[in-house]
Amino acid sequence: MLTVLDQTHPLFDQKLKELLHRSEALSHSVDEVVRNIIDQVREEGDKALVELTQRFDGVDACTVEQLEIPNEELGASLLSLNPISREALESAAHRIREYHQQEVLQSWQFSQPDGTILGQRVTPLDRVGLYVPGGKAAYPSSVLMTAIPAKVAGVKEIIVTVPTLGGQINQMVLAAAALAGVDRVFRVGGAQAIAALAYGTETIPRVDKIVGPGNIYVATAKKMVFGKVGIDMIAGPSEVVVICDESASPDWVAMDLFAQAEHDELAQAIAITDSPHMVKAINQSITKLLPTMERKEIIEKALSEQGAIILAESLQAAAELSDRIAPEHLELMVSEPRKILPSITHAGAIFLGKHSAESLGDYCAGPSHVLPTSGTARFSSPLGVYDYQKRSSVIEISAAGVGEIASIASILARSEGLTAHARSAEYRKTAQWNPSE
Repeated sequence: MLTVLDQTHPLFDQKLKELLHRSEALSHSVDEVVRNIIDQVREEGDKALVELTQRFDGVDACTVEQLEIPNEELGASLLSLNPISREALESAAHRIREYHQQEVLQSWQFSQPDGTILGQRVTPLDRVGLYVPGGKAAYPSSVLMTAIPAKVAGVKEIIVTVPTLGGQINQMVLAAAALAGVDRVFRVGGAQAIAALAYGTETIPRVDKIVGPGNIYVATAKKMVFGKVGIDMIAGPSEVVVICDESASPDWVAMDLFAQAEHDELAQAIAITDSPHMVKAINQSITKLLPTMERKEIIEKALSEQGAIILAESLQAAAELSDRIAPEHLELMVSEPRKILPSITHAGAIFLGKHSAESLGDYCAGPSHVLPTSGTARFSSPLGVYDYQKRSSVIEISAAGVGEIASIASILARSEGLTAHARSAEYRKTAQWNPSE
């Protein structure tokens, strides 16, 4: 059963704060381990990758030559899939591509009356590295959700790193890489993969940006290499908030909570309702359905340590509570979800209505499932095409317009004591170049 928090209780705010402050802080011990790994990869390159892959992934026979998975193997994996699996993968890829094609940023410019032209040039990144988790489960969906937006953006080279525990390679992951148009795949995981992508080795080229979710070691490594390369976000454990009223099925709510909780023991699943009846009904459904789940031990631990049912004073109050949480996923399982939607400001992805299960978004609804976690939806957005594009400002000052603009710049520059700036602007006021100056 889930812990119940009542919004009218005097200690509610304190209890909610305790619930949201999960044990996800990066510990000093993790920092030290990751820093040592990054330093080792920087100094030793492929030699370090082989040693660390043998140590952490249990690949005893790993050699430098085996770090990269041949492209022929990617294509063969796609061809060897059974027809049902391949059709599902292709359908998911089509839906993801169709959605992200709407996100493409275009270059633009405008002209001012004096002939000055201002604008913005949008260009794709040259090379990106996609981290695909491969620990407690394999995630071909993460390949599609990260690689397809990159392809739509026009990224020139897409590289994937994926851990292969015990040397085992998931065929669906390789098939997804082939289908999404990935250029190279390496069997490297953990902080060592992030270090290799950030700094480059003899085999793995340095990238411009690293994206994709991972465990605490991967997240810490991404944080440490940021600035040397770009990153998408520092992702924490998965999370969902389900706002529901009495029109919702308690079994559906319970299963949607399970869908998040089964990721790992730190995943957070919270239901918010305005109905005391639903509080009891959801807990009854959890008790009934939990024994039927294959990953019930993980689900039970996640729910007991990270989950809750919140009894809100109203659906409007539920929306306000959700905004305080700023969840990665938000389900509005209420009779009129679009009435609540305008009240929601902070959420990575919002699922409207009883048919819009979050699990559909994980695989094939369309938008990337790489989303801001741990309250960062207050200021962050889902992964999209725009994460693989960069913008350059374009400024072309006309001869007719330079006088006025240079005068403004000169005044402001001298007010800041930057006389070289001022004189650089003042030279342009004459619209002539004097070689003697």
